[in-house]
Amino acid sequence: MSGTTMLSISDEVATALAEGRAVVALESSLIAQGLPPPHNLETALASERAVRDEGAVPATTAIDAGRVLVGAPLTVLERLADPASEARKAGSRDLAPLLAAGGLASTTVSAAVRIAAMAGIRLLATGGIGGVHRGAATSFDVSSDIDELAATRVAVVCSGAKSILDLPATLELLETRRVPVIGIGVDDLPAFYSAGSGLRLAHRVESPGEAAAVLALHFGLEGSAGILLVQPPPADLAIPSDEVLSWIDVASSEAAQRGIQGGAVTPFVLGRVAELSDGRTLRTNIGLIVNNARLAARVAVQLAQLDRAG
Repeated sequence: MSGTTMLSISDEVATALAEGRAVVALESSLIAQGLPPPHNLETALASERAVRDEGAVPATTAIDAGRVLVGAPLTVLERLADPASEARKAGSRDLAPLLAAGGLASTTVSAAVRIAAMAGIRLLATGGIGGVHRGAATSFDVSSDIDELAATRVAVVCSGAKSILDLPATLELLETRRVPVIGIGVDDLPAFYSAGSGLRLAHRVESPGEAAAVLALHFGLEGSAGILLVQPPPADLAIPSDEVLSWIDVASSEAAQRGIQGGAVTPFVLGRVAELSDGRTLRTNIGLIVNNARLAARVAVQLAQLDRAG
């Protein structure tokens, strides 16, 4: 079975792609693992609405019954949101084993980026990418999101990397792997829950139109792969970084004490931080996810217009 025959692209998404209209891919691990019910499904649907409101077509990705879904139907999103479904979590390395297993799985950023490229979609929206974990010098714990971006020609719109990570090391590794990081109206790398990290970005644009112009050139360069477009969380939801870091320190220590490792660390720490913050980080997370979907749609619409202009 070839990669294209594994794809089950919804009629709406397939038509939009064939007509050269704007499409935005969305990951689904936020539904199955990232957010608690009922916020998980509500946020996924709000993200899809935000994409539609800006004139683009949403394409939420998932795996089910041996197929890669691009534009997953509501029934699948509802199953992903139900803890009783016990959906698996797919990174790009896991796609073939989980397809062979035939069950239900959500997609992380790395898997969704790979799937988007397979389907011919150039924009993907998420909350924050994975990156270099704290203590990676000894644990070697680095998210596959970075290597996937370094290999796959898709633009990801996000609010930087998740705050629980080693952000300076993550930005350095993105540079090493030749992944451009471009701020949309900002000079600092956003720190997920917080507006800035204090880490200076090499590049900045001011609008979705300028971002689309950069993408058109980037994708036209031989050998280019992924690219990051970053914006901070909505100003009314951003949390000072010192508060966030204090909660992360507590949650990370608890994770270590409990022996939580690998892919289980991020959901545990994010969930514990939400508890420690009395829900503030959860509200920020939801707000930035939807906001990033909206921005990705605006960029995708501008990019489609550039394509039509030749």
